[in-house]
Amino acid sequence: MHEFSEELFAPSNGIRLCYQEMGDPDGEPLLLVMGLATQMIAWSEDFCRLLADRGFRVVRFDNRDIGRSTKIKAAGAPNLLAMAVGHRGNAPYFLSDMAADTFGLMDHLEIESAHLVGASMGGMIVQTAAIENPRRVRSLTSIMSTTGSRRVGHPSYKTFGLLLGKPPREREAAIERVVKTFKVIGSPGYPFEEERIREIAALSFDRGHSEAGIARQLHAITASGDRTTRLRELDLPALVIHGKNDVLVNPSGGKATAKAIPGARLKLVDGMGHDLPRALWPTFVEEIAANAARAPEAARVASLS
Repeated sequence: MHEFSEELFAPSNGIRLCYQEMGDPDGEPLLLVMGLATQMIAWSEDFCRLLADRGFRVVRFDNRDIGRSTKIKAAGAPNLLAMAVGHRGNAPYFLSDMAADTFGLMDHLEIESAHLVGASMGGMIVQTAAIENPRRVRSLTSIMSTTGSRRVGHPSYKTFGLLLGKPPREREAAIERVVKTFKVIGSPGYPFEEERIREIAALSFDRGHSEAGIARQLHAITASGDRTTRLRELDLPALVIHGKNDVLVNPSGGKATAKAIPGARLKLVDGMGHDLPRALWPTFVEEIAANAARAPEAARVASLS
C-alpha cells in the first residue's frame, strides 16, 4: 500500500515549502495544489493513494502562508478595502508568486514538468503556472475554481458571513468555524463527514494557524486580475471540474474557465458543492488520469537534464 513520506521542506522562490510524496518515484509527477486557507492535508491520503495506484508520483504541499510553509509575517495583515477591491499596490504577493513557488518545489525535486491539479485557489495557481511557464505543465486540472473575471464565479449571499467574519483564535472555536463553513459550502448531494472535517480542522490548527496569512492569500487572489485572455493562449490537456451546487464559487466560474482554454473538458457534477466528497474520488481520479494521458509523450520527462 502506498504511504506518504514524512513531512519534508524545500527551498523555493525565496521561501520554504512543506511537502510530502507518495507513489512510484519514477512515475509521472503530479502536484496537488490546495485552496485558500487550506493545508495540504485536505488532499486526503486515500484520495492520493488512488492517484498513486494509477502510477503517479504524487506530491502535496502547503502553500505559502499556510500550514508549515513560510509565513510572510513581515507583510502584516492587508487592508480590508484594498483586499476587497483587489488593489495591487500593497498586495504582498500575487498568484504568479505562488505559481513560482510550485515551480521552485519542482526544481528541488528535479521535476522538469508535471501534471498540475488545483482546487479553488489552487486551480487559480495552476492556471497561472500554465500561463507563465507552459513547458513545465504536462496537463492542467482546475477544480471548483474560476478565471479571475469579476463577472463569473460569484459567491452566494449565504457565504458572505463566512468570508467576511473574523477567524477565531482559539482552537475549539476555529474547529467549529470550519465545521460550520462546510455545512454551508459542502456538497448537498453527498454525506456530510463531520468527523473527518473536525479531524482535518484540528490537525490544521495544530500544524500552523495564521489569520493574517489567510487574508494575504485572499489579497493575492483579488489583486491578480482576470486570466481569461491568457487562458485562451494555452495549448495543453485541460480538465475543469465543478460542482453544480457550489455556493462559494458559482459554476459560472468553471464554465468560463473551460470556455477560455482551447479544447478543455468540462465536468459538471450534480450534488457537488465546494469540497471533494469521498464518493466522487474515483470519478475525479479517472478524469485526472484520462486528462494526463492526453499529454504528448515528448512532455513526459521525469527529471531535469
